[in-house]
Amino acid sequence: MSLTSKRSGEIKPFQVMAILAEAQAMQAEGRDIIHLEVGEPDFSTPEQVTEAGIAALRAGKTGYTPALGLPELREKIAGYYRSRFDVEVSPSRVVLTPGASGALLLLTAARLNPGDQLMLADPGYPCNRHFARVFEAHGQLIAAGPDQKYQLTAADIEAHWQPSTRAALVASPANPTGAVLSTDELLQLSQAVSRQGGELWVDEIYQGLNFAEGEVKGGAETVLSVADDAVVLNSFSKFFGMTGWRLGWAVVPESLVPVLDTLAQNLFLAPSTPAQYAAMAAFSPEVMATLEERRQILHERRDYLLSALPELGFKVPVVPEGAFYVYADASDFTDDSLSFCAQLLRETGVAITPGVDFGDHRAGEHVRFAFTTRIERLKEAVGRLADWLPAYVADAAQNRGDK
Repeated sequence: MSLTSKRSGEIKPFQVMAILAEAQAMQAEGRDIIHLEVGEPDFSTPEQVTEAGIAALRAGKTGYTPALGLPELREKIAGYYRSRFDVEVSPSRVVLTPGASGALLLLTAARLNPGDQLMLADPGYPCNRHFARVFEAHGQLIAAGPDQKYQLTAADIEAHWQPSTRAALVASPANPTGAVLSTDELLQLSQAVSRQGGELWVDEIYQGLNFAEGEVKGGAETVLSVADDAVVLNSFSKFFGMTGWRLGWAVVPESLVPVLDTLAQNLFLAPSTPAQYAAMAAFSPEVMATLEERRQILHERRDYLLSALPELGFKVPVVPEGAFYVYADASDFTDDSLSFCAQLLRETGVAITPGVDFGDHRAGEHVRFAFTTRIERLKEAVGRLADWLPAYVADAAQNRGDK
């Protein structure tokens, strides 16, 4: 008899974590490793945020908070939507959680029944479909190519919605592609889902890390500006630089709040208290100025990779307008992205993520570069690739028997 559940056997491992573990082991042996694999920038948490967390600890603010989070922080998040996006959100609709993953945990538990489907773009963040599987539902992957920015479209909703489809989940900016949905695209998606009687969930955890021309200080639109009934998933991890604090939030319709409150009480009781007090400082003008400086640094790193990678032979059919990733077509080099990334790491010390982590659609032909380290290291990584790729291509041709 198996000692593990059937559902756990159907959840695939995140390959980038194995690459990270090998990279760290190599580093421990003295190898110089350039980390372009994990979605965590080299910026520490802004000092004011850290100090607010320390002050809370010293003041003895270490007890439980309400299951949905500190009322003061929920107020601040509502104020953030008002000041940055000119969107009115009642603080009662804001649900604080242990990371954005905690928000998706609550949402899938509350809204998906066994056999239900959650429609997702392929490629996309893999854990989203795994959350559905934990609750005996399923990720309904829809192949999305560069012609549609690797994103679900209203046409996809119309063509692929099934009686068992409960909701569609999109991300803007998206992981792994950095693709951003326009306000009009979000509106069309919302209307298409509404016609099917379903729900639109939008992952906005990279919101604020936007590079498109015309954006004011990198601020992207929120789906709430065009669809007040949509569900938003967000986080203090990416834009606010608080990855290890594990604090996220959801904005949900009022009708969902009571059931999410009950589930939160049972599943994790409450979010981290010190993290919540730290996050109270995240919206200050001083912190926002720091975050804007960091966004500009990421913008410069992105622009460097967008010029350097095509010269190496990678294709970037969709310019990433947000997040901190370049999703590159490596089909001129491989159709086995996992082996390609493993060999690249061992022979050059450059760690990147295989496309197989993000779905099935042409996954073996794609890799993800995270521009999460300083530009000098990005240039060194490109130099190592430039030295390594010709020999790799020659060896691959020989193994195929090419003349």
